[in-house]
Amino acid sequence: MLEPPNPKTMSSRLARAALRLLGGWEFEGGLPPEPRVVTLAVPHTHNLDGLLLVLLAKSVGLNAHWMVKDTWTKGPIGWITKPVGAVAVNRNTPGGVVGQMVDEFEERESFHLLVPPEGTRSRSEYWKSGFYRIALEASVPVVPSFLDYGRKRGGFGPAITLTGDKQNDMDKVRAFYAQALPEARLPAQFGPIRLKDE
Repeated sequence: MLEPPNPKTMSSRLARAALRLLGGWEFEGGLPPEPRVVTLAVPHTHNLDGLLLVLLAKSVGLNAHWMVKDTWTKGPIGWITKPVGAVAVNRNTPGGVVGQMVDEFEERESFHLLVPPEGTRSRSEYWKSGFYRIALEASVPVVPSFLDYGRKRGGFGPAITLTGDKQNDMDKVRAFYAQALPEARLPAQFGPIRLKDE
């Protein structure tokens, strides 16, 4: 049986304390009701972005996960990274990162995977399609998230069920971000919301 997110755990309290130290960031809105989703970690213009999103999720009791090179989950460093949501990936494995994450979804009842679709902190004219392929192959929805540096707020949007029609699916993603209008830490680094092959 799946346990609902619990904002009263020690890790949630520590996350909220860290967010206060980082300038008073707060979680806004509701949590994704779906137990397994690919979450778009947007924007991704600074090293702090990923940390903030993980802390915001943990502050409300959501156990978010993020991909990291497998060497970062082994030995003593793994004692730190795995408890805070790191999931090992090996780029040399047959099936690649997408296949590994699809396997993770198949093995877990609950899995909230954070993926920065821009793939880089520098400005990119296209998003990488890994998040799309993972969600489509794992048959899980995509949930847009946001960080608004102007208001120091972050949260999640409604789940988007992918159809395989990239243009239509990405139009829904763009519609959310057009409405949310989050302010990136480095706005000039945030490029267009589009896939190269849509």
